[in-house]
Amino acid sequence: MVPFFDLTRQHGQLCQEIESGLRGVFERGRFILGEEVSRFEEAFAHYVGVRYAVGVSSGTDALCLALKVLGIREGDEVITVAHSFVASALAISLVGGRPLFVDIDPYTYTMDPNRLEAFLKHEERKGRTKKIKAIIPVHLYGHPADMDGILEIADRYDLAVIEDACQAHGAKIGTKKVGTFGTLACFSFYPTKNLGAYGDGGMVVTQSRKLAERLRLFRCYGERKKYEHVLLGGNHRLDEIQGMILRIKLNYLDQWIDQRRNHAQFYTERLSRTGLVCPVEAPGMRHVYHLYVVRTRKRNGLQTFLGQRKIGALVHYPTPIHLQKAYKDLGYRRGLLPVTEKVAQQVLSLPLFPELRPSELEEVVDGVQSFFERCH
Repeated sequence: MVPFFDLTRQHGQLCQEIESGLRGVFERGRFILGEEVSRFEEAFAHYVGVRYAVGVSSGTDALCLALKVLGIREGDEVITVAHSFVASALAISLVGGRPLFVDIDPYTYTMDPNRLEAFLKHEERKGRTKKIKAIIPVHLYGHPADMDGILEIADRYDLAVIEDACQAHGAKIGTKKVGTFGTLACFSFYPTKNLGAYGDGGMVVTQSRKLAERLRLFRCYGERKKYEHVLLGGNHRLDEIQGMILRIKLNYLDQWIDQRRNHAQFYTERLSRTGLVCPVEAPGMRHVYHLYVVRTRKRNGLQTFLGQRKIGALVHYPTPIHLQKAYKDLGYRRGLLPVTEKVAQQVLSLPLFPELRPSELEEVVDGVQSFFERCH
């Protein structure tokens, strides 16, 4: 049996540090926006390479607040991708905006700058660009999007860029970490992420003091000081226990990324001759392998076969966002995003987390190889 993910193994390594941290939180008696959140914000900003980090209640809220502080509102349009978790588009909808989708690169599965530019040129010819205000590229599965290409296009069309880095803590383009390219960037600390909380949590990072101040207002009722509310904010706060846990875990993140990359290299070396399309790492980029995602036209058969061997394998994401029932009113139809739709029918995520054992990696490889040997 090989689990797709096992959080108990990681906790076993950290339990003494975390239990000590919990005692400190309980003794101080402050559980919302206190010392632990501030310390984690400072440490995370330093890790990413930005001036400001604002802890919030989830990755989805991070995206919503990033859009709000940029003034995205009812009727505005924001470009993103349909091959992602639904939150990438849902955040746009939740602030009253309309998501627009462009197709992805067939190898990195991230926003294709060429298709982005073609889309904007088409909209420009039709006189429909006035409502488009921003772009949200997604650093999917741990691989960075092509930010150089996207930013060059965004500059020409005067569009803000919000990085959805919810799956890419520590990923790099050259020497810079993702999160340092857009006006704002958003991270999720859902428990299974490379840096995961023991519950929900998120972060928005930026180089702008003004935007950071507005983020802090939006996350806590628009409150500048006690009972003085200067804008319509909400309750989107990161709690002290999660801040403490994430601060401790951050010390291990690069070590865990190295383990993920080693596991991914092992898979690729052993599986690249089976007929699978294995993940790529584009030149000059550092993939952090939040997920190890392969592609095959025999995806469903492979997943069933691995399941019979009690090997966890999941599909991220089987139905693109533009074809979801919740977004039928947008008017997208099958065939408009051909790469996205093809990828969604073929991708399969294999077990990959830092604590996977060598015997488990071998078991996964043996299972995949056995499946393709039977197919031949």
